[in-house]
Amino acid sequence: MPSAGLSARRAVQLAALLALAVFYTVQLAGALLPNVPVFVTASLAGLALDLYLTHKQPGLLALLGKVRFDVTTRQLLRDMLVVIGLVRLPEVPPDIERPLTLLLLAAYAAHFLCQAVAQLVRRSRTLPVVTRNIDTSSLDLTHAPSRLLARQPSRRLLRFSIPGTVGLMLSAGLSAQEWGLIGVTCTLLLSLGSAVYLGTWLLPRKRSKSEQEVLAWLDKWLERYRPTVGMYFSGGASSAYQANMWLSTLAQLDGRPLIVLRERFMVQKIDATDIPIVCIPKVAHLMRLEHSTLKVLLHPANSGKTSQVLRIPTLKHAFINHGESDKLSSCNPYAKAYDQVWVAGEAARERYQLAEVGVDDKDVVEVGRPQLSPIQHADERAGARESEYTTVLYAPTWEGWDGNPGNTSVRLAGENIVKALLADPKVRLLYKPHPMTGSVDPRAGAADQRIRALITQANAARGGSRRAPEAVAELERRTAELDRVSTAAFRNSADEMERMKIQGTPEEGNAERVRAATEAWEAAYWASFPESEHQIIDGPRPAIFTCFNQADLLISDVSSVVSDYLSSEKPYAVANTSGMTEDEFRGTFPTVRAGTVLTPDAQQIPALLESVRHPEKDTLVRARKELKTHLLGPSEPPSLVRFNAAALELADEAEARNERVARRTTEIPGQREAEEAAEEAEMEAPGSADPEDVVPT
Repeated sequence: MPSAGLSARRAVQLAALLALAVFYTVQLAGALLPNVPVFVTASLAGLALDLYLTHKQPGLLALLGKVRFDVTTRQLLRDMLVVIGLVRLPEVPPDIERPLTLLLLAAYAAHFLCQAVAQLVRRSRTLPVVTRNIDTSSLDLTHAPSRLLARQPSRRLLRFSIPGTVGLMLSAGLSAQEWGLIGVTCTLLLSLGSAVYLGTWLLPRKRSKSEQEVLAWLDKWLERYRPTVGMYFSGGASSAYQANMWLSTLAQLDGRPLIVLRERFMVQKIDATDIPIVCIPKVAHLMRLEHSTLKVLLHPANSGKTSQVLRIPTLKHAFINHGESDKLSSCNPYAKAYDQVWVAGEAARERYQLAEVGVDDKDVVEVGRPQLSPIQHADERAGARESEYTTVLYAPTWEGWDGNPGNTSVRLAGENIVKALLADPKVRLLYKPHPMTGSVDPRAGAADQRIRALITQANAARGGSRRAPEAVAELERRTAELDRVSTAAFRNSADEMERMKIQGTPEEGNAERVRAATEAWEAAYWASFPESEHQIIDGPRPAIFTCFNQADLLISDVSSVVSDYLSSEKPYAVANTSGMTEDEFRGTFPTVRAGTVLTPDAQQIPALLESVRHPEKDTLVRARKELKTHLLGPSEPPSLVRFNAAALELADEAEARNERVARRTTEIPGQREAEEAAEEAEMEAPGSADPEDVVPT
């Protein structure tokens, strides 16, 4: 339950804050009384709690930092109270205050020195570009320093403070100033030693190439690789799926593909691929693509940074989208900024015409959906296996940005849909919500958690999980193998540069190994569950397409999920939470025409399940076949062939344009006019008449 989990987390955070305040208060009281046991206990407990929170509750400490009560302030306050306590304890020598204070100040100065050096090292290791699947050996990249020293100042300060705090407490308990001086000296030496150690990364042997040297290297690599078609992507951490769905298609195009990213973190968000990846964060550096052999950029999503690459005149740009649906977002006015808009079929072309967003019909190219090839047809599903259970995939979309109640069925209909499905003892439910569910409307997130609870309860009522140990072991083995071939192994301390060094040119045949490992993992995943067990599917694995292949029926919202699933020609239903009548709903959203429309109370589900179990009662078979062609285009020629042909044609247009511009810009000023004037003078001279203009005598 989300509310219970959220309340528990908040309770822990409030308890931690209260304990932190109590320890400071008790430490002050122990110092002023003075009371050695209370003083020592509170001082050590406060440091231990701070260490725990730094590792387990970084979000809470981030909030404290916003009110200027960060780790440095907390540790400084703790040390100040320690000095006050030692001065007031009668058993401790009174002359400890001065050397102790000087040592503490020196320790803090060493900490800030170490932090300054760490900052310089981090900046020196931040390259103007980040790459994957590209040989970077000529850049002489080096491994990163320890994460604790270079990128975790809070943890470093607290950990290095341990010797000093323990030594001071020994001085308080044993009434001997030596322990405190030794402890604080150790803290000082740790910070100084770390600063010196980090400083070695600024020496020529470890220092990275300059910005200009790295950019020159990029230019030379582009010249050698000679890319022809690329995919441009920019977005947030949760949007990587929009690019990942196009990787297999991009890899199969004629020419030399390239992936161009703008956010550094996105380099590691892109799935396993052999395609070279270049991340170019700065606009000024992005413009270097103008002088490369790249001719076409494909755009699976709109973003604020897209306008920056559209400024490059030597490139042609095609918007390919990350999915097509009947929503307004599928015909965004931004699309008119591209040279072409590639759509799956005739339905999308009509959608742009009706939307009147400025996209000229001649710029719309129908290419199909090449990435749908893994989806099995209904005939393949029918012959794949026999089961007494009807597998239903409920894959609702998220609530969107505009607050339209018709965007997602989760909030208004989700629980009713799930209850109706779970009420049928012969249904196996696969629940795969959109990863952004609840990110805008908390009510959608709360409904999602209630749906999860219903599914968990239903599984418990069926006797709980009865997964075979052998199947579970096989899944674990396949998971380890897939992780091994699809992800690079990094040290915890690896930074951006070190990852770039490790992720050089992929091994030959790596893409095929990833594909085989993925198929083996998917088979092991589905085999590891009893066929009666309902499943809640989160994360990128298993992918939505393999869920399609497991399902006998899809229930979703107006989204690209419906269009993609339709390629299987299997039955589907769409929830109507828009407030429209069924006729209005079908008329407004073409993807609904061959499916069952569910009202928010989900009363149509029993009849829908009956039609799935008895195909002779399914009256929408022909409608699904016709709508599939309307939405996704014809089966022949294959979508990948049409997509590739469109890419080659657009590249030819870019090449022709660039040649025309080159001819105009290389001409000597006034040369064309002079040549035309000379031709006219020659025509006007005596004896220069055209033979066809001479009248015979």
